[in-house]
Amino acid sequence: MISSPPVHTESSPCIELRRLHRHFGKTKAVQDVSFSVMQGHVFGYIGPNGAGKTTSMRILATLDLPSYGDAFVDGFSVVNDPEWVRRRLGFMPDAFGTYRDVNCEEYLDFFARAYGLVGRERTRRLKEVLEFTGTMGMREKPIRGLSKGMKQRLCLGRALIHDPAVLILDEPAAGLDPRARIQLRKMIRELADRGKTVLISSHILTELAEMCDSVGIIEQGQLLATGSVDEIQRQREQTREVTLRILQRASEAADRIAERIRNVEAESPKMIVDGELIRLEMHGDIRDQADLISWLTGEGFLVAEVTAHKKSLEDVFLQVTEGLVQ
Repeated sequence: MISSPPVHTESSPCIELRRLHRHFGKTKAVQDVSFSVMQGHVFGYIGPNGAGKTTSMRILATLDLPSYGDAFVDGFSVVNDPEWVRRRLGFMPDAFGTYRDVNCEEYLDFFARAYGLVGRERTRRLKEVLEFTGTMGMREKPIRGLSKGMKQRLCLGRALIHDPAVLILDEPAAGLDPRARIQLRKMIRELADRGKTVLISSHILTELAEMCDSVGIIEQGQLLATGSVDEIQRQREQTREVTLRILQRASEAADRIAERIRNVEAESPKMIVDGELIRLEMHGDIRDQADLISWLTGEGFLVAEVTAHKKSLEDVFLQVTEGLVQ
């Protein structure tokens, strides 16, 4: 008996984990993990092997139950409303089954029937998914003859066949060549632009940084940080690296900067002078950077260029995690 669906509004998250725990004997695979993802956003779930990413995703996909806590997909509880969750969710696991003796269209048609699609609706969805994933031209080709990239596209199509509101993608870019990864990244962003909510795990952090609106960093089952890369950086870091280009008197400017910082912080700043360039590690945020530039200009120094080093997702990941495994 399928229970009545809860009311879901656009202001509520499409994915939500509430104090989620999953224990396997003495191993605490997921420990008190909470986060949410709004509609149309791409959330990158990152962490070392064994961190708890796949366990969390399996719970969201109703393939496992939490020890305690709960998770919600489009407002439906994975514990109390698993049938409704499956209707609203498309799951692409890191290891998936393909059938050697069927072609692409037969493969997708099998899953369309499994989701209860019939008649014109099934035909329409098959056509839409084949076209979106770029597999229309090989719909009659046996799966055994597909490249790794095309198999990934086909399995993404399987997750999309019932037009879910939420997609859970576990390492979808694993083993793909650069062109296939770029194409997959474009498809994921297009799906988000169409209003679908995507949770994706990957070890290719540069690609996650380009496609994700926010990320969650997990290690040893515990969520260490969540938010945009810039937000996590601001939460975790008190210094910023700045390069100044000073026209004339760069060495004098460096001395004056060092004196100014020592007067405030009682310690010498980390600084390198290279011709007109001053590379400086300073405390504070962008307002402190603006104050420094304004002060230099007021002191008569010609500030021609300012560059602040923006940390990459890899930098943030290394800063937050310790490389621990369970």
